[in-house]
Amino acid sequence: MKFLLSMHMGKLERLKRKKKKLVVGLMSGTSVDSIDAVLVEISGFGITTKLKQRTFTSHPYPKGFRKYVLHNSLPGTGTVDTISQLNILIAYFFADAVKAVARKGGVALNSVDLIGSHGQTVHHIPDERKLFGKRIRSTLQLGDPSTIATLTGVPTVGNFRTADMALGGQGAPLVSYFDFLMFRSATKDRALLNIGGIANMTLLKKNCPATDIVAFDTGPGNMVIDALMKKLYGKEFDRNGETARSGRILSPVLKKLMAHKYFSHSLPKSTGRELFGTMFVEKIMNFCRGKRKEDILATVTEFTALSIFDQFNRFLKPHLGKRDLDELIVSGGGAMNGMWMDSLRRYFHPAKILLSTDLGVDSDAKEALCFALLANETIHEVPANVPSVTGAYRHTILGEICL
Repeated sequence: MKFLLSMHMGKLERLKRKKKKLVVGLMSGTSVDSIDAVLVEISGFGITTKLKQRTFTSHPYPKGFRKYVLHNSLPGTGTVDTISQLNILIAYFFADAVKAVARKGGVALNSVDLIGSHGQTVHHIPDERKLFGKRIRSTLQLGDPSTIATLTGVPTVGNFRTADMALGGQGAPLVSYFDFLMFRSATKDRALLNIGGIANMTLLKKNCPATDIVAFDTGPGNMVIDALMKKLYGKEFDRNGETARSGRILSPVLKKLMAHKYFSHSLPKSTGRELFGTMFVEKIMNFCRGKRKEDILATVTEFTALSIFDQFNRFLKPHLGKRDLDELIVSGGGAMNGMWMDSLRRYFHPAKILLSTDLGVDSDAKEALCFALLANETIHEVPANVPSVTGAYRHTILGEICL
């Protein structure tokens, strides 16, 4: 036993000392549409980190899997046996995604040094609850990292969020640490907006130290629109916002949506399907009874962009004082929605609207890149949560290392 422990500790030490590592980052968001997998070369750690993306792939889930996961993510519908099986099944899919991105990158699987896996969130309870005398916060990401490590033969870091939550944090957003390392500027006030199923935003003032980062989940991103497209049109998403463009905005409905309690909730805060999932979509359908389908889509698309701007004005703009924002840097699937991008240009004027790709970080791969970077920080024993963002009472190393 002592020999085995020594052997594995030696492997971690060798991994830590490598000047360059090949790392796979894995991300599956709240939309549950596919697994984003990126193969990246990482050198250094902390503020010395440098990334060089090799290749990226979006690995699809089997037909019907999205519906199955979403059904079992709702309180009262998911059973312990189903969740147990999903935890392992998703790990198998994640391992397949690792193999696929390695093949696409033209590297042998045994050349990959490390995997960083976000897992698949099925529930997130960021607010403190009292249970049997303990005050706890909880979150559940499926896709057991030990199974991924065993199936691929590659050390895997997963379950990044729970350590922050154990210290009173929200466990999210974690991408703000990545944003700080990759996008900080000495001359520009920047906001980083990632639009996945949920949208999150990070403010990096010029010359911003890590202690001054402000970030949070602004509310829904693709999640609500995707659900409505499925319900109303039988389609997975609104390509480039074309369906929404054909409708008109229903002002009374927009006003009702903007009255959601989440938007007035103070920082720190994070959210997910528990607030903007199936039950929220049903409320929208009740608000819009008798309305044209395209008008519903137009209204909810505008709602998403307006909620982002509203949250910027409430919680980020005060940090800039009298200065205007210089750049809004957008990433994630929502960056492909032309109607959203047009709305963001209108709302955030005179800020320059860019894609993260314009600054050298692939917009589609950004979140997967984030978890590759976070895994590297874990191996180097570098705390990677941002207490000013999550609300945790101190820094901590994130994730579990599975050999």
